[in-house]
Amino acid sequence: MKVAIYSRALDYDQQGEVQQLLNELANEKVEPVIYQPFFEKLKSTFRFPDKFSLFTNSGDLDESIDCLISLGGDGTLLDTVTLVRDKNIPVLGINFGRLGFLASLGKDEIPSAVQSLVKQTMIIDKRSLIHLDANKSLFGDVPYGLNEFAIHKTDTSPMIKIHTYLNGEFLNTYWADGLIVATPTGSTGYSLSCSGPVVFPDSGSFVITPVAPHNLNVRPIVVPDNNIISFEVEGRADHFICALDSRRELVDKKVQLAVRKEAFNIGLVRLNENNFLQTLRNKLSWGLDTRN
Repeated sequence: MKVAIYSRALDYDQQGEVQQLLNELANEKVEPVIYQPFFEKLKSTFRFPDKFSLFTNSGDLDESIDCLISLGGDGTLLDTVTLVRDKNIPVLGINFGRLGFLASLGKDEIPSAVQSLVKQTMIIDKRSLIHLDANKSLFGDVPYGLNEFAIHKTDTSPMIKIHTYLNGEFLNTYWADGLIVATPTGSTGYSLSCSGPVVFPDSGSFVITPVAPHNLNVRPIVVPDNNIISFEVEGRADHFICALDSRRELVDKKVQLAVRKEAFNIGLVRLNENNFLQTLRNKLSWGLDTRN
C-alpha cells in the first residue's frame, strides 16, 4: 500500500505528530510517498521508514497511490486538488491549521486514521468541482476548484458591474465588489462569510453570492449545477481579479468567462463516525449554548 503525504510547512511544535504518522505507516508496512519540498524541510530531524519515495508534482502520482494525506489546514487541502486532478486518488485531511472544516480529522486521530486506511473502513465522499472556461488561457492546466470561483475588483478600483447569465439567459447585474460561485463544499467557506447559505455536499447545486453588493435587496441564490453560468464584467479599471480557491489571476475586463460543473469529482476521506452534520456542529458551534 502507498500513501502520498503533502504539506506546505508545519510549526516546530507539530513535528511530533508528523513523526507519529510516519511511525504508524511504517508499523503497518505502508510506503509513504512524500512531497519533496516538504521532505527537504524534514530530512535532518525526522526518522523515515526504510522504504519511501518522493514526488514533486501531479505527474509523479499514479494509480498505485491509494490515498493522499494532507497535513495542514483547509488551504493546504485545497492545494491537493491541483495534485490529484482526475486520478481518482482520495484525499484525507489531518488538521494542523485552525478551523479545519475540510481537513476535519484532528491530530489525535492519526492512529485511527491510519488503521482506517489499512483496513479500508473509511468512507470516501465524492465532492463536485467547478470548472472555468475562458477565451484566454487562465490557471494553466488546472482551471477548476473545489470551493469556489470568484470575480473581484482590484484593490483600489471602484465597484464593478457583473452581468450574469444562466445558460445564456440573463439573471442579474451585480453592482458589487465581486461575485462568488461556490460549490456545495465551498458553501461553508468564503460564500458563507458573505451571508451565503450552507448547502449539503450532495445537493447538486451552485451558490451565487455577491460580495458587498450596492443593492441591499440582492441576495445569494442557489441554482442547479447543470447550468452554465457566464459573465460580462464592466468597470472603470481595465482589469479585475479571477480566483479559483486560493489561486488568482489578473484578467482583462474584455475576457469572456463561464463556469460549469467539472466532469470529474474529488474524493474526501472521512472516518465512519464523522459526517457533515457533526462537522457543522463542531466547527460552526451549532447547537452550542453560549449564554453561560
